[in-house]
Amino acid sequence: MTIVDAIDEPLPRAVIDLAALRRNVAHLTRLIAPAQTMLAVKADAYGHGLIPIAEAGLEAGATSLAVLEVTAGLVLRSAGITVPLLAWLHGRDTDWRAAIEADIELGISAIWQLEAIAEAGADRRAVIHLKVDTGLSRNGATREDWPHLIDAALELERRGIVRIRAAWSHLADASLADDEAALAEFRSAVAEAEARGARFEVLHLAASSAGIRMPEARFDFVRFGIAAYGFSPFDDSTGAELGLEAVMRLEAPVTEVHVGGTTRARLAIGYGDGIPTLGIAKTSVLLAGRRCPVIEVDVDSMLVEAGPARVNVGDTAVLFGTGRDGDVTAEKYADWAETIADEMVTGVASRVPRVYIN
Repeated sequence: MTIVDAIDEPLPRAVIDLAALRRNVAHLTRLIAPAQTMLAVKADAYGHGLIPIAEAGLEAGATSLAVLEVTAGLVLRSAGITVPLLAWLHGRDTDWRAAIEADIELGISAIWQLEAIAEAGADRRAVIHLKVDTGLSRNGATREDWPHLIDAALELERRGIVRIRAAWSHLADASLADDEAALAEFRSAVAEAEARGARFEVLHLAASSAGIRMPEARFDFVRFGIAAYGFSPFDDSTGAELGLEAVMRLEAPVTEVHVGGTTRARLAIGYGDGIPTLGIAKTSVLLAGRRCPVIEVDVDSMLVEAGPARVNVGDTAVLFGTGRDGDVTAEKYADWAETIADEMVTGVASRVPRVYIN
């Protein structure tokens, strides 16, 4: 085969449709009313871009935001975002004082975190959400430790150091029966805390899965993550079947065209950009109006079989998108790669430019 053309410095891109994000958030917010939407923008908004997604989600009806680390919360505050903001993944080097003074609400699951807040010397009360483990084992206090956490928080509240705003937890979303058991465990933990003197302003438990299919778990607000970005949290339905639209479209330009008995095209995207190598025998991309099988994936390129299609250097291939125009969604690509859509979109490398439309 011969290379008939080539281009220099090609770049893939992730096109982020903010209108789709707004429609998803509005749809989910209507679904759960009167509960409110807390939009999860962790991991750089699942790879979509922290600030643009946060702003678009708030425009569409979300009333608060959730991040993992305080550092991400500080970035949002520096961008002028003033809505309630929850951060819950803390380490020994967390800047507690900066978080408190920036009015970042803190998810708390251990007494050492309360001690760190007390030692921070902030000029205002820390607003805290006390987390109990209801079965997922994702950094909540065990039921054995829960009473001690409550008592320690109440002591700091009496001293004017914290304000207890919420009790919360994560569901495992393993099965409806598991989630119902976890819901009962959460109600029991809240009752125990209230019996010890805690007065919660709000409660929150559900994320995307329970928020959609388990109304009794919605409480005061739902932490919508992957559903807001257009993907289903369930194995038995797609995002489109839930009335959601994929927000990210991943594209790559053709950098080389190899002509012989058939046509092969090289694309400027590879595993260094977050493209899985697992399952490549099943994968294909949309190029020149047809599905083109992937032959190989390298660190910064991939080779596809274009067959009889007429392909030119500079043409654009779509790896995943809305699923409406001959492309596939990240959910389908994830099936090929034996992973989940969350990993597909979050895994798109930061070196891939994000281009915002609408």
